Amino acid sequence: MSDAIRVSGLTKRYGETLAVDDVSFAAARGQTIGLLGGNGAGKTTTIAMLMGLLIPTAGSIHVLGHDMARDRFAALARMNFSSPYVALPARLSVAENLRVYGHLYGVRGLEARIREVAGELDLLDLLERPAGQLSAGQKTRVALAKSLINRPELLLLDEPTASLDPDTGDMVRSWLERYRAASGCTILLASHNMAEVERMCSHVVMLKQGRIVDQGSPGDLLSRYGRDDLEEVFLDIARNRRESI
Repeated sequence: MSDAIRVSGLTKRYGETLAVDDVSFAAARGQTIGLLGGNGAGKTTTIAMLMGLLIPTAGSIHVLGHDMARDRFAALARMNFSSPYVALPARLSVAENLRVYGHLYGVRGLEARIREVAGELDLLDLLERPAGQLSAGQKTRVALAKSLINRPELLLLDEPTASLDPDTGDMVRSWLERYRAASGCTILLASHNMAEVERMCSHVVMLKQGRIVDQGSPGDLLSRYGRDDLEEVFLDIARNRRESI
C-alpha cells in the first residue's frame, strides 16, 4: 500500500451525536497533510481513531499498510503522537520522561537517542529538570522530543508549535521539514496556525461538524475561494460565507 494513511467512511457516533461523519481521505508516504477545522469539528476524534484509542462506529482505517481494526499494534510501533495539551508526568525529569517512552518503543541506544533529540530541540540544559517546572514553550518542545524518540514513520501532530515564540516555532517547523525530507516520514498536522499549514502541508482536509467540507492543496484552496491566505479560506468555511465546492 503506497498510502501511509487511508481512511474510508470513518464515522464516530456518541448516542445521537455524530462526532465524525463519513470521513474519507488518504496521505501518501512522505507527505505532510493538514487536518483543519474549528473547535468541535472532529479533528481530535479523528486522530484518536487513527491511533487506535477510539473504535470507529463505522468505516475503516489503514495505517502504514496495517488495518487498525485487526493489526493496530504493528502500526503503533512505527508511529508517534505529539500534543502540548497532553501533560507528561510532572515529577519525572525531562530525561526520565523520554526514557520511559523510549523503553515503551524499544528504542536501541536509548541514552544516545535522548541526547540526540534533546540537542536538536534545544533541551540539553533541561534534561534533569522536572517536567512540572517547565514553561509552556519548553513543555511543547519536550512533547515533540517524546514523539520523535522512536524515529517514527508516521507523526501525528496536534498544535505542535503552540506556546512557542516565533523564533522557536520557526526552528521547530524547519526541523520537522528536514526530518520528513531525510526520513520519508508522513506527517498529519492539526493546527490553527494557517501560515504553518500553508508552509508545511501539500494537502489540506477541511472539517466542519464532523464532515469534510473541502480538501486540496493550499494553492488549490486559495484559488477556489479567491483568497490570498488559508486563514481567509478557514473563515469563509467557518462562517458559511461561501458554500464549499
